This record gives sequence, structure tokens and C-alpha cells, in this order.
Amino acid sequence: MLLKSFNHALMITSFVFVMMLIIEYINIQTQGVWHESIQKSRWKQYFIGAFLGIIPGCLGAFTAVALFSHGIISFGAVVAAMIATSGDETFVMLAMIPETAILIAGLLFIIGIIVGALSDKFLSVGTGEREFEIHQEEMCNCFPTDEISDQLKNLTLQRGVLILLTLLLLFGIIFGKLGPQIWDWKRITFLILSSISLFIVVTVPEHFLEEHLWEHVIKKHVPYIFTWTFGALLFLNFLSAHLNLKQIIDTNQYLVLLVATLVGLIPQSGPHLIFVTFFAEGMLPFPILLASSIVQDGHGMLPMLAESRKNFIHIKLINLAVGIIIGGAGLIIQHLF
Repeated sequence: MLLKSFNHALMITSFVFVMMLIIEYINIQTQGVWHESIQKSRWKQYFIGAFLGIIPGCLGAFTAVALFSHGIISFGAVVAAMIATSGDETFVMLAMIPETAILIAGLLFIIGIIVGALSDKFLSVGTGEREFEIHQEEMCNCFPTDEISDQLKNLTLQRGVLILLTLLLLFGIIFGKLGPQIWDWKRITFLILSSISLFIVVTVPEHFLEEHLWEHVIKKHVPYIFTWTFGALLFLNFLSAHLNLKQIIDTNQYLVLLVATLVGLIPQSGPHLIFVTFFAEGMLPFPILLASSIVQDGHGMLPMLAESRKNFIHIKLINLAVGIIIGGAGLIIQHLF
């Protein structure tokens, strides 16, 4: 249990790290132009958030949190992403109930956009308690070809540590010690992003590496994210080992709806599979599965738990309310017709 939690926390933290690093690099290279285009249109942010959410797995949700923490997308866009995502359970639904999985993805995409817009309209929420700064530079040559060889010959401690970390990350992915054990799209994506991170660490000038990557990403955020993620996973694994969720299910559908949405609050892939299995076996009505999918977000919210517990609670409560309302309305309509 301890080793499993550690490895999972390491994988999540590593992905958040490479995404933060790449976002930081792109922002400096483009002088913020790319994210300014997104920031000008809230509806574009909601579409991007919902699109990231419906990507199977947690990578899209992690990316949405990273974009939000950088101030690039709004709180509502993260709400859209978290409503749209169902974490790794999406893969299982595509395998067991593919037509239903596609239908749910489409509904979650639409619901996420609508609820995301309403969240920004009626709630005033900042970018978090531990906000990622957007570093603005008057000029930055982040690929100084005439300096790269000298930087490697006179390797600083910071660059050496970052190169070592990214190499370990790459080897861990290649040899199946970190992340997915099979060569699926998630593993390939993780490998590509880690390779890009290694390129950035090797080529960027000292100023960028020390101020943006070392001081900002490594020292300020990585330890905090890993500590909270590891602690949360360890607690949840302990809870799952001592709780038989199947015994909670009752023949009363509204009670099952409440249980399904409450289980969806757990920021971990796994518990939702019980309801996917029940639906596949014809034991669970569609509105409950949809409600569970709305609230459930896999591991997608763990980085938000590390960065802002207040925003974590806000998003979870919004998802819970939406799940109960839509699931309850669906059950009422189903009973009427």
C-alpha cells in the first residue's frame, strides 16, 4: 500500500512538473501571446476545459489544473474540465459499454460548459491559495545555440539536478517503472512530454533555468504537490482496503444515487468502477451512472488539493450538486415514463 501510493504520487507529481515546465517555457517564448488569446474568451476557456476533461484518463484534467494555476483559464473552465472527466474509468466504460461511454462523454462535455459558465457568473473565485506566477520577460532567447555547449561544460548544480531528474523520469517511463505498464497512448504522451522537458532543461539559459524552473517550479511547488498527493493517496488506499462499497448499495434508487455521488467525491480512480459494472450488468439506471460520472474525476483534482484546498472543496461541492440534481431529475423522468 505504501509503495503503491508512493509510485502513484510520484507519477502524478512528475506529470504536473513537466506540464508546468512546458507551460512556463511556452509562455516565455511567446511573450504570453498564446495564453492571452485564450484569456480573452471565456467561452473558449470553457470549451478547452471541457475538451481536456473528456480525454480518457487524468492527463487532461491535470493539464486544466496547471493552466488554471498559471492564470490562463478561469475557475469555471476547471469546473467544466472536472465535470467532463471521469478519469481512468473512461477506458473501462469504452471497453464494457462503448455506446453509453460515448453518450456520457457528449453529455458531460455539454454539461461541463454550461456549469462552468454559470460558476464564473455567480461565483467570485481567484486562481488559488498558492498561485503560479506568470513570468513576463522583455526578451528571452530560450534557445541560445551559442551558449548550450558552454552551459553543459560548466554544469551548474541546478541544471545537473534537473537533467538527472528528467533522465530518471524518462528511464522510469521507458522501462515501465513509472506510469502505465503497457505502451498505450498515455505512456507515449508521458514519454513525449518528458523528452520535451529534457530538451528544455538542457538548452535554456541559466537565468530561465534558475529563476523559472528551479526557484519557481522545483523549490516552490513540486515538494508541496508530492506531499499532499502522497498523503491523500495513502489515506484513500487505506480507506478502500477497509470499506466494502458494495454493501452500501441499496435497492432504493435515490439512496443509491446519493451513495454514487458521494463516492464520486473521492479523488481517486477506482470506486466509480463499481457503478460502471452494475450498469453493464443491467442493475443500475443510466441517470445514476451519469450522476456518478459528473462528480467523479479520477485523480484529476489531486493537484488542486495541493495548490488550493478551498478551490478543491468548491469544485467538488459544485460537481456534487450538479450530479444530484441531474441524476435526480433523470430518475424522476424515468419513473414517469
